[in-house]
Amino acid sequence: MCKATGAGSAVSDVIIENDRARVTRWCFSKRDDNTGWHVHEHDYLVIPLHDGVLDIRDGQGNITRSELRVSVPYFGKRGVEHDVSSPNDFEFAFIEVEFFV
Repeated sequence: MCKATGAGSAVSDVIIENDRARVTRWCFSKRDDNTGWHVHEHDYLVIPLHDGVLDIRDGQGNITRSELRVSVPYFGKRGVEHDVSSPNDFEFAFIEVEFFV
């Protein structure tokens, strides 16, 4: 589970959750929507549903702009602390899969 440390404006919807994984759809409906600060307690996979970019702010305040392509996933390790925001001028969404095992 992601441990939230600050509220964000992006909307999350848990699609599947069982003893092995959680699948969540994240939607950023407008520019600057964000997830809020959180720490990943499990390894995870992100699958973009659109082409676009996300700004990822780490615990030291550094911002990395990630260019994402529809259906091209990336992997993240547990322990990552960050806030993710959308600089896009359109709705952006991705699927996040957290692995419990």
